[in-house]
Amino acid sequence: MIQLQLISKVLASKKIDFLEDNLIDRNYFTGYEEEYDFIMDHYKTYGNVPDTATFLAKFPGLDLVEVNESDSYLVDTAREELLYQKSTPVIQHYAELLKTDANAASEYIMSQMKELQPNYRLGGLDIVAQAEERLNQFKERKNHQDDWFFTCGFEELDNLWHGIQRGEEFIVLFARINQGKSWTLEKMCTHIWQIGFNVGYISPEMSANSIGYRFDTLHKNFSNTSLMWGKKDIEEEKYEEYVEELKKRNNKFVVATPIDFDRKITVSKLRKWVKQYKLDVLAIDGITYMQDERANRGDSKTERLTNISEDLMSLSIELSIPILVVVQANREGVTEDEDAPELHHIKDSDGIGANASKVLSIKQSKEGILTLQIRKQRFGPVGGKLKYKWNIDTGNYEFVPSYDNAEPKERTEHKVNEMKKKYKDKEDVF
Repeated sequence: MIQLQLISKVLASKKIDFLEDNLIDRNYFTGYEEEYDFIMDHYKTYGNVPDTATFLAKFPGLDLVEVNESDSYLVDTAREELLYQKSTPVIQHYAELLKTDANAASEYIMSQMKELQPNYRLGGLDIVAQAEERLNQFKERKNHQDDWFFTCGFEELDNLWHGIQRGEEFIVLFARINQGKSWTLEKMCTHIWQIGFNVGYISPEMSANSIGYRFDTLHKNFSNTSLMWGKKDIEEEKYEEYVEELKKRNNKFVVATPIDFDRKITVSKLRKWVKQYKLDVLAIDGITYMQDERANRGDSKTERLTNISEDLMSLSIELSIPILVVVQANREGVTEDEDAPELHHIKDSDGIGANASKVLSIKQSKEGILTLQIRKQRFGPVGGKLKYKWNIDTGNYEFVPSYDNAEPKERTEHKVNEMKKKYKDKEDVF
C-alpha cells in the first residue's frame, strides 16, 4: 500500500523532490518497479513528472489514491517496510543455520549487519570548516613522523614512497608464481616487528612454523634450507640463544591459517582478529583465499575480489592500520625484459588495483636480482624501480644501484660510461 501512496503523492504534487530528498529509490517500490521506472524515465527525458492521464494511459488498471498523510509518515513507513523486506530472508536463513551450526549462524548474521544497517542521510565533510583539523594533523605528521608512518625494511623504497601509512593504506604486492612476493611481504612485516610493533600475518598456503622459519631467516639470517631440512650446519646452541632472546620481546608476530578462521577468511573475522591481538599491521598472503561477505549468487570472481578489496581499504580506515596483500599476476605479466609486471597484469580484478593506495610489482631474474617497481602510489610518483641482489637462503637483500634509480646527473654519467665501454675501440666517438 505504501508504494501506491508514494506514487500517488508524486503524481499529485508533480515533483520528485520528495523522493530524492529522502533517498527513496527503486528499492522502495517492490511490486511497483515498472511504475517507478516510468515516472523517473519520463522526468529524465522531458524534465517533468508525467500527468495523471499520461500515467494511467500506461497503467490503466492501477487505482491511484488520495494521500492525506504527512511526508514524515510516508517516509517512516516506507523505510520500515523496506527494512522488513530485507531483514526477513536474513532472519529466516539465520534461523535455519542455527538449527545445525550456531557458529555459522553467528558469522552469517554478523556479515549481514552492515547491509541491514539503515542509512537515511548522505555523509560528507565540509573541508573549509574542517581546515583547522587538517592544520593540526599536518603539525602532528611533521613533528611525529613515527606516529604516522612505518618504514618497510627497504630503505631505498621508503625514500620513494615515504614509508607505510599507519591507516588508510591498502598495499598490493603482485607478481607471477615463485617470484618472491611472499618473501617480500614477510620481510616488510619482519622489519615492522623489529621496530617494535604487533604484526598479524595470514598464511593460506604455509603453516605457522614454516612462516616462523622464514621469520628466523629474515630476522637473523639463519639458513632457511637448514632450518627447514634440519641440517647440522646450524649450531643448536646458537639457535637456542636466539630463541631465548625472542622470549624477551613483548610485541607479537601472529600467524594464522585458514583453519584458524574455520576455513572462511572474511573481513568481519579479520576485524575481530586484529582487535583481539591488538595488531598494528595486517598482512594477507593471498587475497584470493578470502570470501566476499557481500557476494550475490552469480557474481563473478572479479566482482567478489573488488568487493573484498573495497572492504579491506574500509577496514584500514576504520582500524587505522595498514593492510598489505599479495596478489598473483596473470600470464601476460611474464615479461622477457627487466621490468616487473604492470598494473593491468593483476589477475582476476582491476578493482584490486583501483582500491589500493600503493601497488608494488615484483620480478626475480635468473641471476637472483629482485626488481621492485612502484606501479601505483596515491600520494606520490609512480614508476620508481629498485633492484636487489637477493639471497633467498639467508634472507639478505643487497641494494644494486643502477641508472634506473640514480639521480639525474648520476644516471647521465652512468649511461655515458656504458657507452664508453661499448665503443672502447672507437675513441674518436668521444
